[in-house]
Amino acid sequence: MLSPSLAQEIASDTTAVIGFNVLITDAGGLVIGSGDSSRVGSFHEASVEVVRTQEPATHNASQAQQLRGVRPGVTLPLVANGKAVGTVGITGTPAQVRRFGLLVKRQTEILLRESVMLRSRLLAERAAEKLLADVASYDPQVVEGDFLLFRAAELGFDLRLRRVAVAIEVRVPDAGARRQGVPTRDMALVRSELLRTVREVFADPQDIIASTAPGWIGVLRRLPDRRPVTSLLEDCRRTTDVIAAQDGLVARAGIGEPAASVSGLHDSYQDACDALRLGARVASDSPVHLITDLRVHQALTAVSQPARNRLIERTTSSLRDQPDWPVLRDTITAWCESGFNLVRASEALHIHRNTVVYRMNKIEQTTGRPLRDHRTTMALYLACLADRLGGGTGAGGGGGGE
Repeated sequence: MLSPSLAQEIASDTTAVIGFNVLITDAGGLVIGSGDSSRVGSFHEASVEVVRTQEPATHNASQAQQLRGVRPGVTLPLVANGKAVGTVGITGTPAQVRRFGLLVKRQTEILLRESVMLRSRLLAERAAEKLLADVASYDPQVVEGDFLLFRAAELGFDLRLRRVAVAIEVRVPDAGARRQGVPTRDMALVRSELLRTVREVFADPQDIIASTAPGWIGVLRRLPDRRPVTSLLEDCRRTTDVIAAQDGLVARAGIGEPAASVSGLHDSYQDACDALRLGARVASDSPVHLITDLRVHQALTAVSQPARNRLIERTTSSLRDQPDWPVLRDTITAWCESGFNLVRASEALHIHRNTVVYRMNKIEQTTGRPLRDHRTTMALYLACLADRLGGGTGAGGGGGGE
């Protein structure tokens, strides 16, 4: 439980503070830390009895000479969970060093407990990372779902509970968006801070939270049976807001769909990542995205880039030649997503309904097709989405990469 590196650090720092050599042994009496580095690795005979009795001992010069590796001073047990795991000794005449004994013992035990807690937390984090990574890459042809259920149960998680995957990306904003005078932050260095922030929002003991890469955090959020997925929106917005309040950082989140099996959680996590990626392209003003709002976009990205380019070129070539093409594209998108309703479309675009009518007339005149023909409108809609997702070509056509 008491590592040599920690013991040496404690012994060196404490020696420098009190002015007397501090020595730390393991439960077998082996010196694993000392302000006098020459004593590391030697045997301290007095510690064996101190560990056995859990009682402190003092030794004057004549008593110390009769014991192997012992010098005058005081030796006290280091106790963790009721068990002696080693000793701490202070070299000097007993009258001089006795007053430091209890203080050094308690400080060392506190540091030991903190070290154990930190190690336990790190091991739990690593286990959660491995579990989430295995769910994200799950292939039933390679790993049986029951094996992951068993591994999760060992960590205290039941993957059969209804859950929703959330993918969170945290990054440093572009230089132009960064506030003047605010220093940039290294994502790898703020990893623990980000995990703590996410855990404060996703606080259910069954929530699985792990860092998947610098600046990326995955969550398998337990969702009570009657709670809708949309209820996660507020949790995710609160998370992104708290992270954004930390100088120099911005955050976005993608939300999958409910699942109660390993294969379902795999799909939910992949959907959450897709929602995060696609939402950033088509709704960059919002920090949180639901895959249910982006299924059409997701289907479009599953089509090859050349095929998407052909759809854009064949369907919107005359509109793309117009100087106000982005405005016309947004009008078509709003018209379709508003259920072909002028009032709702004008509200979505924040313009007067007459302006929507003007734009729609221009679109019909330019394309030579009526927007009341839903097949025509849906083809235009898909082409507009494909253009917003990227990969639109110029007049000459050709494929593009994502």
